[in-house]
Amino acid sequence: MNILHSAVGIMTPLLLAATGGLFTERAGMLNIALEGLLLIGAFAAIVGSHLSGSLHAGILAGVFAAMTLSAMLGFFTLRLKSNVFITGLAANLFASGVTVVLSYRLFATRGVLVFENIPRLKTLSLPGFLRIPVLSGHTWYVYFSWFLLLASWFILYRMPFGFHLRACEHRSGALVSLGLNPDRYRFAAFLISGFTCGIGGSFLALNLGVFVPNMSSGKGWIALVVIFLGGRRPIGLFAAALLFGLAEAFSNYAQGSFNVPTDFILAIPYIFTLFVMTGFSIFSSVSNVRKNG
Repeated sequence: MNILHSAVGIMTPLLLAATGGLFTERAGMLNIALEGLLLIGAFAAIVGSHLSGSLHAGILAGVFAAMTLSAMLGFFTLRLKSNVFITGLAANLFASGVTVVLSYRLFATRGVLVFENIPRLKTLSLPGFLRIPVLSGHTWYVYFSWFLLLASWFILYRMPFGFHLRACEHRSGALVSLGLNPDRYRFAAFLISGFTCGIGGSFLALNLGVFVPNMSSGKGWIALVVIFLGGRRPIGLFAAALLFGLAEAFSNYAQGSFNVPTDFILAIPYIFTLFVMTGFSIFSSVSNVRKNG
């Protein structure tokens, strides 16, 4: 039960990043910059909270930084017609480098940033029948990530914006015939991914109360796996993110329970990711052969 409770918290940044990445993916633009967006959001959130003494200001700073980077990504990709994969990779490298440079310039350290004036996140106790041990006792980030996932389903499948956004992937010509600009929807998708990753990054930093260089630790890349493993649908994203959350929660539990080298235990989530993607690729190939055969 403790592992499941821990998994619900661990899956939160994955779910937030995957929710934003779902919008760009359904718009026909695979956003591989989720890792960098999470990282720069985490750095801006911890610095913003330190300078202002407010968690709310820190969260807004994280969201603003991630949305700014995602807007740059959208501009270079859609306006300047640069390759979305190369631009996304550049955004990841930029976030990794600029956080270290700013950390050294502002606080004279390239290592961990710890500030004493940052308030701690409080856990919430849900009322009534929702007071289930697995569901209760989390920070508001966990419940907000669920709300955003539900909102993403409503936007994508019940609102005109969502219909137009999904048309960008394979039927952009139909949008043009209606007098609509597909690139505007794609740019909005980039901004949405920046918004959710900014929140996810702020969770990484503020939940621990510190910033560690490259603290996103591959979560943006795993979020991409979550999108495809979840069938590019919101309910699938939740199940896939929980699955990866369980894998990491088990690795944390195993560190103190098994006589196994720590490096191997820490690699469990990434080994799990490798096996999942391999299995998913094989399953997809077999399914395509059966459909075409």
